Amino acid sequence: MTSIYSNGKLLLTGEYVVIDGAKALALPTTFGQRLEISTRNEPVLIWESYLNDGSQWLQLEFDLPTLKIINATFDSNKEGGDDILAENLLDILLETKKLNPSFLSKKQGLLVKSNLTFPRNWGLGSSSTLINNIAQWAGVDAFKLLTKTFGGSGYDIACAQNNQSIIYSLKDHNPWVEKVHFDPVFKDQLYFVHLNKKQNSREGIAQYQKHKMDVNTFVKQISDLTNEIITCKDLICFEKVIIEHEQIISGIIKQKPVQKEFFSDYFGQTKSLGAWGGDFILATGNEDTPLYFKEKGFSTVISYEEMIL
Repeated sequence: MTSIYSNGKLLLTGEYVVIDGAKALALPTTFGQRLEISTRNEPVLIWESYLNDGSQWLQLEFDLPTLKIINATFDSNKEGGDDILAENLLDILLETKKLNPSFLSKKQGLLVKSNLTFPRNWGLGSSSTLINNIAQWAGVDAFKLLTKTFGGSGYDIACAQNNQSIIYSLKDHNPWVEKVHFDPVFKDQLYFVHLNKKQNSREGIAQYQKHKMDVNTFVKQISDLTNEIITCKDLICFEKVIIEHEQIISGIIKQKPVQKEFFSDYFGQTKSLGAWGGDFILATGNEDTPLYFKEKGFSTVISYEEMIL
C-alpha cells in the first residue's frame, strides 16, 4: 500500500494580495489529508472519502483506464452537494492524466481511500491537500494541477508540501517559497477561532478583483508587513501589524474588519485568515479567550500550538 499525506494551511498575512505578487506568511497545520492506495483484482478504481470522524461521505467507482464513473454513492440533496464534488474529483483525475498520460493507464484495479483529519467545513484545505496528494501519487507538478483545476495563488499547495512556516509569493506568475522560522514567544497568547461557516475563496478573490486599484502600492505595503510580523518579539508589535494589515485589506475589498463587524467588545485583537467572512480567524488574548468566543456562539477555539506545525 502507498500512503501520501499533505498538510492543511492557514494564511496569516497576504490574503487576496498574494495573487498579485505580495509576500505572504503561510502556516502549515497539524491537520491535513492522507491518501492510501492499494491494488485489487477487478479492473476498476474504487475511491472512498472519509471524514475526520471516520464516516464515509463519498464512494465512486471508475472504469479503468477510461475513468468513466460506473457507480457513485453520495448525498446529492445538499446545496453544493457531493455530486458536484464527485465531478470535481473526476476533473482532477482527468487533468492529472493530461499532465502524465501514463497515470491510471493500465487495467490494474485500485482502491483509494482519502482521509481528512479535520472537519470539511474548517477551510484548512480539503481541496488543496487532495490536489497535492494526487499530484504526488501521479508524479506531476501540484501547482500546475491546481492551476488546471481550482486555481488560486498556490500558497495552499506550498503549505501541503512543507512542514514549517513559509513566505510565499508569485514571481512572474511562478510560485516562490522560502522556509522561515516563525515560532513567536507569545504563541500561548494566539488562538484560532472558527466562524461556523465556510467561505468560498474563489468568490472572495472575485470580490477583490472587482475593487482593487493601485496594486503595486498594496503589494509593497503587505509585503512589508509580512516581513515585519516575522521579526516581532512581543505581542504589542504583532497586534500593531495585524491591525494595520486589516485596515489595508478592508480598504481594498470594502468590507469591515471582523473585529469591527462582530467582536468590537473583545479585549484582544482579531484578524481574518484567507477569504474574509468565514473559516478561521486569528485572535490574540489569554486564558479567557476561549470562553469569550464560546459565549458568542463560536465553540471551535484552537490554540496556536495545537493548530500549527
